[in-house]
Amino acid sequence: MPPILESRRADSARRLGELKAELDDAARLVHGCSCVYLTGSFGRGEASPHSDLDLFIASRGAKDSPALSRLNEIRLKAKLIEAAQEHKFPEFSKDGQFLTNYTVDELIGTLGKPEDDSNNTFTARLLLLLESRSLIGEEVYKEAVGQVIESYWRDYERHKDDFVPSFLVNDILRLWRTFCVNYEARTKSADEIQRAKRRSKNFRLKHSRLLTCYSGIVYLLGVSVLKKTVSQEDAVAMTGMTPTERLEWVAREKRFAAGHKSVQQILDLYSKFLEQTGEAEEKLLTRFRDTNQAQILFQQADDLGNRIYELLFAIGSDGKSTLYRHLVV
Repeated sequence: MPPILESRRADSARRLGELKAELDDAARLVHGCSCVYLTGSFGRGEASPHSDLDLFIASRGAKDSPALSRLNEIRLKAKLIEAAQEHKFPEFSKDGQFLTNYTVDELIGTLGKPEDDSNNTFTARLLLLLESRSLIGEEVYKEAVGQVIESYWRDYERHKDDFVPSFLVNDILRLWRTFCVNYEARTKSADEIQRAKRRSKNFRLKHSRLLTCYSGIVYLLGVSVLKKTVSQEDAVAMTGMTPTERLEWVAREKRFAAGHKSVQQILDLYSKFLEQTGEAEEKLLTRFRDTNQAQILFQQADDLGNRIYELLFAIGSDGKSTLYRHLVV
């Protein structure tokens, strides 16, 4: 494991442990009815000193009658904000716009429907599976993960021996493409400073979001190759790993020896990205205002994408994986 990954994991765990110690009252508020889960750099276990908290709330109950009452939701959010301030985390992005309470029924009920995107349940559901960890309410968190996975495995009983998780993989690919489309749509007109900020955001997107999405696909493809099927238990195991841990799993499998070099190259490139984005925002923006430096950075991002492509090819291109074929056609 690259040293920066090891240190980031340890530091992320330490800081979250300190934050949890301040949330006993919040944990009592949500006990048996809700959970709060982290996504973003803390969910991936790679936070820097400048990382903020990306939080979602998931509750039992129906959309119109969540188990977490409206007043207790307000109390919970206040406690989360106060604890984050106490531990000097940056302010929640967009003035707390994304600190939203969804019921698990909502996360499942909008699956495949037009409102899935507009309600942001699509992103909340996929990040729950791909880069989350429980902050408080572990029991409800595990239940939410299990129920969401079950909704993607509806046909499993009829295809136990050769189940292909196409529904989930298609949503993961759609999530990645949605991130890309949203970035492009917001970059049409901007001044120099705004362009530098957009470049910086795109640079992060082409690393962290790319790895979040495609590490999940790599893992599911690897399981499919090894077992000829993918069970719900396999998917639950995937959610318990960070994106980089999924790559480390591939590196431990002798069957995927042809992809081990690509895994190491991906982890090395990603470690370099973590070092660069661990700098103060002003320093990174200065680099992106320089066209030549920006081109070098984006070449690095392209290299990461190429190595991930090579890894997918190494794992699935022998013609024996139905899932690999589904990734192409």
